[in-house]
Order: sequence, then C-alpha cells, then structure tokens
Amino acid sequence: MSEAEFRNLPAPIPARVEADRKTVERGFWQKIRRFAGQIPFAEDAVAAFYCTRDPKTPWRVRAILLAALAYFVMPFDLIPDFIAGLGFTDDAAVLALAIRTVSFHITAEHRRRAREALLRPDPSGDGTER
Repeated sequence: MSEAEFRNLPAPIPARVEADRKTVERGFWQKIRRFAGQIPFAEDAVAAFYCTRDPKTPWRVRAILLAALAYFVMPFDLIPDFIAGLGFTDDAAVLALAIRTVSFHITAEHRRRAREALLRPDPSGDGTER
C-alpha cells in the first residue's frame, strides 16, 4: 500500500485503539513466551509490537498494528490457536496484512530489537508477567 493510499484509510476510533492497546499490554509477552517456537511469524509480531511503542510511529500506524496484535493475543478467534497446524493461520494472515499496510514504518531497529528479544529467556526483557 502506498503512503497516499494509507492516508486515505478511515480514521481509527480512539476508544477501540485504547482497548486494543490494553489487550496487547496484558497478553502479548505471555503469548509470545508460550508460543514463539511454534509460530513462524514471531519476529514480525515482536517487531510490530516495538513499532507500536516507538514515539516516532504515527498514531494511525499504531492503531492498525495494535488491532492486529490484539487479534493475535485474544484466546478466541476464527481458528482456535490450539488446533495443530492451523491454529495460528488466521493470526498470521491478520498480522501479515497489517504489516504490509504499514511496512514503511517498521524499521530495521524494530526488527533488530525483535530478534534480540526472542533470543532472551524472558523476551519482554523486564522479568515481569504481562
């Protein structure tokens, strides 16, 4: 998607963005710790997470990524995560679409931080449960 097409997307609803942010804040690292070895898109998910935390990331980009990450975190979605081989297919599709839409804002620094986080025993880096 081009920058011009991106700017023509409808404006996110602030209350929805805040709800998604809270969902991600509560469950993202827990889900990554639990399933990182089982999902091939873990690095993309963590890079997207770091992009949402970057103060230089535009609000609309954060909204799109938070919506996709909230879908990933939610225990009940189109295809339940516990179904072997298929459980994360819908999560991967939603996240891939979001990342493709805003890829020009996910930087090499976000990706570097994601790779480093996934190498740590506690990828959240602070030792706390989230």
